Amino acid sequence: MAANPQPQVKKPAIKQSAWKALTTHYKSVSKLHLRQLFADDTRRGQRMAVDAVGLYLDYSKNRVTDETLKLLLQLAAESGLRARIDGMFSGEKINITEKRAVLHVALRAPKDESIFVDGKNVVPEVHAVLDRMAKFSNRLRNGEWKGHTGKRIRNVINIGIGGSDLGPVMAYEALKHYSERSMTFRFVSNVDGTDFAEAVQDLDPAETLFIVSSKTFTTLETMTNAQTARAWSLAGLGGDEKSVAKHFVAVSTNAAEVSKFGIDTANMFGFWDWVGGRYSMDSAIGLSTMIAIGPENFRAMLNGFHEMDEHFRTASFEANLPVLMGLLAVWNNDFLGADTVAVLPYEQYLKRFPAYLQQLTMESNGKHVTLDGKAVNKETGPIYWGEPGTNGQHSFYQLIHQGTRLIPCDFIGFAKTSNPLGRHHDMLLANVFAQTEALAFGKTPEQVKAEGTPDWLVPHRVFEGNRPSNTILAEQLDPETLGKLVALYEHSVFTQGVLWNIDSFDQWGVELGKVLAQRIIPELENPAEPVLNHDSSTNTLVRRYRKMKEQQ
Repeated sequence: MAANPQPQVKKPAIKQSAWKALTTHYKSVSKLHLRQLFADDTRRGQRMAVDAVGLYLDYSKNRVTDETLKLLLQLAAESGLRARIDGMFSGEKINITEKRAVLHVALRAPKDESIFVDGKNVVPEVHAVLDRMAKFSNRLRNGEWKGHTGKRIRNVINIGIGGSDLGPVMAYEALKHYSERSMTFRFVSNVDGTDFAEAVQDLDPAETLFIVSSKTFTTLETMTNAQTARAWSLAGLGGDEKSVAKHFVAVSTNAAEVSKFGIDTANMFGFWDWVGGRYSMDSAIGLSTMIAIGPENFRAMLNGFHEMDEHFRTASFEANLPVLMGLLAVWNNDFLGADTVAVLPYEQYLKRFPAYLQQLTMESNGKHVTLDGKAVNKETGPIYWGEPGTNGQHSFYQLIHQGTRLIPCDFIGFAKTSNPLGRHHDMLLANVFAQTEALAFGKTPEQVKAEGTPDWLVPHRVFEGNRPSNTILAEQLDPETLGKLVALYEHSVFTQGVLWNIDSFDQWGVELGKVLAQRIIPELENPAEPVLNHDSSTNTLVRRYRKMKEQQ
């Protein structure tokens, strides 16, 4: 018997009938234009929309018919989506390559709920950590917690990478309106020393607290930056080792390493192996977020997450926001051949939201094998990218409107702004609606000619249209709404993964480069000429770098 047998994969009853039917169906609708679809159905804009849990999704400007949606819903049923959703919420180890449950939903479950992993209800532990986070945050915010010299902490720097950075950065920027403005919040992730140097450039070590976020407390980039932060802090505080305990806290589960670093383990906030890094912003990884916006607002964000969780878990697929977005994403990717998705929030506070989604979507679904290890026979994991608001209109929208690539777009807008200034917000939202209209319907040669355009210029001013988009509207960007938006995309990603029959919750693809880097670091640092056994390109690059270092 094998010492480490392959885990038993609960194979959903995936049939190929829906995929085959969709392939056939695509041939019959591929030439349809949104102009015609809207002309044939004057109520299309009202019918193809869902209003739920405070979000309004208009998906009518996608290149789909009622038959398309029927077949996509059939695909969801054949893929076992309902069973996979139930499995996730019940604590099944659906991350099969790491033999782990996938329970970010437990991070935002109310105290009275029960979610079990290996027979143990994990919800009480979640709330115990949240309560400790709240107590610490309040002490820091009200000035009760002081630094080594007795000065109040006014600067908080989160040190992490990947999910330990992107979530906190995005949430801080998104909820800056609700943040404590007497405090400064910064984030260090890149092992490039410039990232750290710029973060602390104008700060007083006596007023600065570092949050070191690393589950194992061994992550190379994070711990390199943490050690640099420790040296910087000690240098500014007279070298007293005892000062570390007043200027560093940890988000980790490795008490031994945390203590060795000099952090009091009473100020160590843990999380669990059933929380993936890119799904962890509402765990202790969000400590900087809670300090910035306060425990009450943090819990409001968790409530927003939970509302979307429950909607995803209970709503029929026909009216299920994440399911519909996931189905449409698969349709655009696998049948329309769209390689990328542009996420376009018309809200300056969401400027880091597309970057956050890049990890969530591409680390989750950038997979080349199915759950049972066979090569996928479909396209998976489109590229997500984007920029906020009207900025993009003056850079890459040209490509979206008139380029040769089909780029589906998610537009995100809000009825109210946190900063009302004259006509600004109406102008902003007018652009949301205008852009989706222009992408869908374009401008025909006849329309261009009717404007008096010379014949030679007509082709340049034609807009083909038929470019698909979703529009997501909410009342206002607040903590609860942010939770709903993030959970919406989390569950849409899961839906896509189920339809592709892949594991959306492991990330083996990030490992190889890190392993090779560990091998190359000593080759760059060793004073003696190393023996190199890479390919000719890598060997030459290493030698070239070493020579350039010698000339400095």
